[in-house]
Amino acid sequence: MSEKISVMIDESKVDARIKELGELISRDYEGKTVHMICVLKGGVFFMCELAKRISVPVTMDFMSVSSYGNGTVSSGIVKIVKDLDDMIEGKDVLVVEDIIDSGRTLSYLLETLKSRKPNSLKLCTLLDKPDRRVAEVHVDYTGFEIEDKFVVGYGLDYAQKYRNLPYIGVVELD
Repeated sequence: MSEKISVMIDESKVDARIKELGELISRDYEGKTVHMICVLKGGVFFMCELAKRISVPVTMDFMSVSSYGNGTVSSGIVKIVKDLDDMIEGKDVLVVEDIIDSGRTLSYLLETLKSRKPNSLKLCTLLDKPDRRVAEVHVDYTGFEIEDKFVVGYGLDYAQKYRNLPYIGVVELD
């Protein structure tokens, strides 16, 4: 089986939207330090670009949470593969995700993080597929709302491939 990738959102649109999100977040966190938590692996590209565009102080930590394996459909089973290095109690936390699909993973993750008593907890995603949602998730900052297609690029992968594409592309399987 081979894959063909077609462009859904080009690099210039992705870059412009990340700049806008950085400005919004900077305004909302004025006078505070935003503690960004990246959901690995896909979120790392987005978080790094976003952090460069935030003007308030930023600290970072990383988690790895999985519900996909090597497939294209969420398994529904959420597993924390790598937990945070630092405590988040009393911090203003911004979870940064590449894509929200069913919402199962983020719903589980946000409940886990809330129990650790951050001062505030918000969610930022590059891509949102609200039509696929099966678990309630409030998204504070959304890059793009997209239709239900399997996408890659800008950190998103298909079987660990295509993360390095500088745009959002749709995977078409032959």
